Order: sequence, then structure tokens, then C-alpha cells
Amino acid sequence: MRFLVTILVVLCSVLTARAGQSAALERGTAITDPLGLRELDRGRLGLGGVVLPMRSSSTPLTNSQVFALPSMAAVRKALDDEFDRYIARHKASLPNETIGVGTSFDFQLFDRKLLYSRDSRFVLAGIVNRMDRAYLSEANCGEIRLIYRLTRTSAPETGENAASPRLPMTLNVVLRARTDNAIDGSGVKITCAEIARRWLAFGESTLTGVELAQKLTSKDGPLGLVRPENIDRIETNLQIAHAPKSAVRDFRTDYLLKVFDYNAQSGTFEEAPLENQIDRERIFADEALKRDFKAWLLDSGHFGELDRGTILIPKKFLARSAIAATPVGFTASDLQPAFGLLQADDAKGDTVFRESDVVEALKRAADAGVTLQNIRSPAGFERRLNDMSCSGCHQTRGIGGFHFPGVDWMAAKPDNSTVVPASPHFFGDQIRRRDILTSTRDGTRPDYSRGFSGRPQLRGSTELAGTEYEDGWGALCYQQKLDTKDNDVSFRSWSCAEGLACQVVDKASRTGMCFVRDR
Repeated sequence: MRFLVTILVVLCSVLTARAGQSAALERGTAITDPLGLRELDRGRLGLGGVVLPMRSSSTPLTNSQVFALPSMAAVRKALDDEFDRYIARHKASLPNETIGVGTSFDFQLFDRKLLYSRDSRFVLAGIVNRMDRAYLSEANCGEIRLIYRLTRTSAPETGENAASPRLPMTLNVVLRARTDNAIDGSGVKITCAEIARRWLAFGESTLTGVELAQKLTSKDGPLGLVRPENIDRIETNLQIAHAPKSAVRDFRTDYLLKVFDYNAQSGTFEEAPLENQIDRERIFADEALKRDFKAWLLDSGHFGELDRGTILIPKKFLARSAIAATPVGFTASDLQPAFGLLQADDAKGDTVFRESDVVEALKRAADAGVTLQNIRSPAGFERRLNDMSCSGCHQTRGIGGFHFPGVDWMAAKPDNSTVVPASPHFFGDQIRRRDILTSTRDGTRPDYSRGFSGRPQLRGSTELAGTEYEDGWGALCYQQKLDTKDNDVSFRSWSCAEGLACQVVDKASRTGMCFVRDR
């Protein structure tokens, strides 16, 4: 069944790309034009120009050069340490399954030599506006993300049907949309409203290629404000190992997620905790930490932030790495970050939250006047804990563990309609992000809340109605029972369009996908 789900998600992803391109859902919120990205990569937004801005040469940096930079030393060491730990954990937990580089192994490990090679480099694959994250620091107006895809530069070319030289890793340079006291080329102080205006104006453009790149980076363009001092951190997502379907296991792929904050004083990237990635093992092992985490999260204010999707869990509860295993998005599994943190009152064994704890927290929030949009039951609380984490979000309707692999502009036909620049989760969230940009531009208070990762927040728009994002073929759904009291209040709005039925993948949660109703 899980293997079948993988196939279905891939099919949905292909349709998502076509629908996303035809409807231009990402207009004003992301740059996905392949020819424009190619020109930007050749200029100062190539990775070499971003991490080494004083470099005079425009020749792209190879990965052997990137990881030889003093600023990247801690990144390389941390990635090497994670590989060593992953291999050691695998040998301890699955001693009968081999692991190594190559197809002869049960778990096929990513070849680290490709990561540090002179024959590979990070290629600009997309640019995403995340001013919807300004709730973390309104002074910085949210974030702009430069997304780079690891690519072989020595791959042989054998025509239009040649395999893509891209490798399963992205490196995300996260920029503050505005630095403190930022000014434009005319000496005028930059406002969040002005940055939002530039992005929304770009969304109306029909330019492509060189002309688009020039417009974006001009003094009044949305990328004209991107400077080295805007760098906040880098995030990496690497397919560390892949296990094909076999007689002893289902298909599985593991992705290693890491974050490195930029230290402006030392000019180096330093390993940091992942945002909202709960360190489950450490919390279970430390009674005091478990008690503190429970009290902190069930506080009405923090509970409301969790519901709205604007929570920032303190670093003392977080992990410095995560393995996002796919596919595990439907059925409860210990591969999910919040697995086991919530249990029924009569369940035996160690846990952090009981269902009665959540019920009491819901009542306290209501008594405190907190209006909840998503968490209305213990099951909703558990799902929210999962999808607010890095790995839990990546397990939700991703494309092979990624939400934005970007466009492969090095392909023979980069604008081909079968190119999948992003996942259903990404496209489904664009209306919400654009709504926040519009509010920011117009000087009204943005609504930073968001829905569950699997079901987009509509915000009154009908643009997604009947698509694979909302009630259409392939949409995430919840199987309804005739008696409404038997339907979980957190998910009972997850319906399917007329003619479609919710085909359940996980009987326990009653979640599945919308498909043509059986006759």
C-alpha cells in the first residue's frame, strides 16, 4: 500500500506542475523561469557570488572550492559526522541489511565524493519569497530564499533524452528580506511595503531570460536589495540513502536535513538547531525536559501559536539534525517526528502528552479567548506537531523528499511542461503567501496563520477549488461517516469534489486521497 501511495503522489506531483504553471500560482512569490534563473546563476546570484562576494571571477565555484572555503569548514565536518552517525545507527538497528555506495547494497548510500568534487557544483534552481515568515522578525520583513541544486558538471551529454545531471541535494541560502536600516540606491530607507510591492509587480511581468534577470536585479527590482549582509543561514537537504522495494521491506528514501547559522563576526556558518524539529529521543530520556516541554507547549499562548503555525519552539527542545523518511505521510510511524508524544489516557508506556491534556488545553484556550483554526481535537494536535517540524513537513506531499527541487534549466528543454519545479504543498500555499504580500504592500496587518501542510488555507479564494490541492483528484482528504459526531472536528472539512470519493490510506486516521468514485 505504501508503495502504491508513492506512485500516486508522483502522479499528483506531475499534474501539480502542469496546473501550477498554467495558473501561475507562484506569480509574485517565486522565480521559476528557467532562462532567467540561468542568467542569474551566471551573475552575482551564483553561489560563488553569494558566499564569496569579493571574488572577481565570474566562473562558477566547483564544490571542491566551495567546501574548501573557511566559512564552510564547519558545514563539511557536520555533514561528514552525520554520515558516520547514520551508518552506525543503520548497522546497529538493521545488522542484516547492507549499506554502502552502489546498487549492490540494500541501503544505497549517497556518494560523498560527489558532494566535495571538482566535477559538481550547486546551480541556482529557484528563488522564493518568504515574507510570510515576517512574524519571526517583522523588522527584517521575512525572508528571501536562494535555492541551489547539486549538479554534476562532468555528466556526458547524449541528446534530448539524456538523464539529468542533477543530484538529490539542495542548498538553501536564507536571506533577511531587509537588513537593519537598509536603504535603496537613492539613499531612501527601504520599507517592507516597498519590498512587497516590488515582488508583486514582478509577478505581472512577462519577461524571460536575460531581460527578466536584468529587471529583477535592477536598482528598483525585487532582487536589487539582495546583498551579502542579508545572509542569515544556509539549509541543506540531502538524500542520504535509498532502499528499493524488496522482499523484506517497502520502498524507502531517507533525507538528511541540516541548518547552519551565519556568524557575521567570524564569517563562518555554524551548526544550529532545526526550527521546530523536536528532539524526541532527548525529551523522552530527560524527565525534567519532558515536563518543561509539556508545560511550555500547552500554555494557552503557545498553544494558539502552534494552531496558527507561527510557533517558535525554544532551542533547548530541538534537534540539530533530522532524517526525513519517505513515504510515511499517511500512516502513523516511528519515522514521524511526533510519533509517541501523544497517547490515549488508557495507553501504557512512556509519553509526553495524554489525550486529556490536549482536551484540557483546548478548553483553557477557549476560556482565554483564543480562536483556534486547526487544532480542535487530540488528533489535530498530533498532526500539527508533525507538520510544524522540518522533517514532518517534508513528509507531506513532497516530491521525493523535496518541496522545491526547482527547474532544471540545464536540461535540453527546460521549459517542457513535464518539469516539476515544486510539490503540491508548495503550490497550494501560494495564495496565502501572496495575500500576506498584498497586505504588507497595502499597509494592513497581515494574517500570518496557515493551515495544515496537507490542506491549503483558502483565504476566501476559489483559485484552488476542484484541483489536486483542494477537493480535486489527488487532494488529501478525510473519510466522512454519516453521523457527524463520529467525524474528527479537526479534519471534517477535508472533503472531495462531486464525483470523487476519499480512498483511505490509513484506517486509523481515516485520511487518504480523492479519487474517482467506484461505480
